[in-house]
Amino acid sequence: MAEALTVWRRTAGIVVADGGYWARMEPADLQPDLEVDSPQPPPELPADHQRPDGLDDTTVAALGTLTDALETVIRARGHLYAFHQLTGRADHRLDDAVELLREAGHSELADQIETDLIGRNVIPGRWTFQIIEGYDDNYYDRLVEMERKAREQLADGKRHLNEAEMKQRRTTPGRPGHEMEP
Repeated sequence: MAEALTVWRRTAGIVVADGGYWARMEPADLQPDLEVDSPQPPPELPADHQRPDGLDDTTVAALGTLTDALETVIRARGHLYAFHQLTGRADHRLDDAVELLREAGHSELADQIETDLIGRNVIPGRWTFQIIEGYDDNYYDRLVEMERKAREQLADGKRHLNEAEMKQRRTTPGRPGHEMEP
């Protein structure tokens, strides 16, 4: 049976137990005097997230940063789609406004909105779908390609090595909810 260890305090993200180093973790509240099993080695990473032999920490960090940039661009692209859909909805709502203005006897204003705003380019020569296509063709697709190329060239194509190793470091072995795989 493993020897029990008392966790006394947390300092700068490190759990200090019985006067010794136990595990590196990020700031979070722990119950004082929590009884845990003796320190165990970090759990083994699944094969698809194990660092290939010879891959250094700086390269893993660089790949993680490149992936983070891609994830940020994916979010930005999502905002472009939201912009596209919201602008399209607004354009269709202008149809409703024009109809109501005509019904209320304001035909001149309705005509101006219909001819000047409905169907208008949002930037010179482009509707929102064309902005998305330009973003995809000029930037997004290239970043996706480069991130994949970097992973294939440097890490045997393995994804999220940085995050997998972070999970390994932050996992408390044997604790419910801290399993490495489902």
